[in-house]
Amino acid sequence: MKKTIVVLAAGMGSRFGGLKQVEVVGPNGEFIIDYSIYDAICAGFSKVVFIIKKEMQEVFHETIGKRLANKIEVVYAYQDMSILPENINIPSSRIKPLGTAHALYCAKDVIHEDFVIISADDFYGKEAFEVASKFLDESNNYGIIGYELGSTLPSSGAVKRGICFTDNKVLTDIVECLVKEEGEKIKATALDDNKEYILDEHQPVSMLMYVLRKDIFTYLEKDIKTFFRDKDLETVEYLLPSVLDQAMKEKAINIDLVLTKAKWLGITYKEDLADLKEAIKQLIEKGEEPINLWG
Repeated sequence: MKKTIVVLAAGMGSRFGGLKQVEVVGPNGEFIIDYSIYDAICAGFSKVVFIIKKEMQEVFHETIGKRLANKIEVVYAYQDMSILPENINIPSSRIKPLGTAHALYCAKDVIHEDFVIISADDFYGKEAFEVASKFLDESNNYGIIGYELGSTLPSSGAVKRGICFTDNKVLTDIVECLVKEEGEKIKATALDDNKEYILDEHQPVSMLMYVLRKDIFTYLEKDIKTFFRDKDLETVEYLLPSVLDQAMKEKAINIDLVLTKAKWLGITYKEDLADLKEAIKQLIEKGEEPINLWG
């Protein structure tokens, strides 16, 4: 079975102040995406689909695309507000993308197989790709690669996390929250209804790494037609964690929580960049990543 990795890379990186996707983090000019794709290849993936904004096409082709040309099949899809069902008209004044579920919807014509989806902003770790690859082989269910919350918090600022709630180890809810450490507590506030949770560091969370089946597009085709109805089209976001949570509760899909011990690394704010570079340096020194990925 061909294994496909899909990379959400159309985000604007507004909190970081630039395009996080092309920020150098490795000793030989590597981006976060380079490490993700390298680890995916090691775990058996042979195709990558980059979902980007059309205006980012040249920089992707000239950097990441060239480096991967002989390593893995590379396909591009473009997140564009014009890619919507009829009768949904986004205001011309809107700049911010429509969300991660819309980004995936924009790739429906180039993905014809089950796949793993990740964010370009995140360093997931080798073990996470190995766990995802194994689950792709051994199960017919959807899967959320679950990290421990304490392993995903940056040194500064609030972050969005998909909080995974379980009942007797069965996944029951995925709640998209804004999470921030407050003293010795970790406080999460739900984005849709402002409900507050106090969590511990072992709470499973989604870092936008999912094992998805190709029939997700059938669900999206139906759901997107009603989602944008009666919404504020200047601000609303069509988010993948919320879509999966809804589909699970409708019993349209079955989702397993697949735990990983990997440590998440990433850039949310500028202050995080130095920490990420140092962490990658340590992984190289331990032999867990090569000093030159594509050399």
